[in-house]
Amino acid sequence: MSRIALLVGSVYGGAEDVADNAKTLLTKAGHEANIFTDTSLDEVLKSDSDIWIVITSTTGQGDIPDNIAEVFCELKDSTPNLKGKFYAVICMGDSSYFNTFCEAGKQFDEIMFDTMAKRIVNRLEIDACETADPFEVAEPWLVSLSEKIAETA
Repeated sequence: MSRIALLVGSVYGGAEDVADNAKTLLTKAGHEANIFTDTSLDEVLKSDSDIWIVITSTTGQGDIPDNIAEVFCELKDSTPNLKGKFYAVICMGDSSYFNTFCEAGKQFDEIMFDTMAKRIVNRLEIDACETADPFEVAEPWLVSLSEKIAETA
């Protein structure tokens, strides 16, 4: 069993819905999963999670949603050493914003790499122009992620 932190950046609730469903899926697979919204980096670190899964939408012109911006800024400013931890990123965006499509998730992917955490699977980018149900796209990715987590445990 792995301890998983689901860090959620959401504006209209889509990323929160994906995180709720991800928590259910991961819990059924035998993992302990906790959702973090409106939180600080210290709170996430105190959870002593083995795996961090960032699930974030993108707002404005490629910005991090307000409810997860504090964690992002603290990661960027302090760049803690997360060697030995694993991570994955689901980013949600609108491809009609060409240059900033899924930018929040891309930025999180980059900063998590900088912390020396190890990426488990490639980033999932969900396009709101192509799907009305982001969990439908995320579910097979999460199943694959859960299998990879079992291999790392």
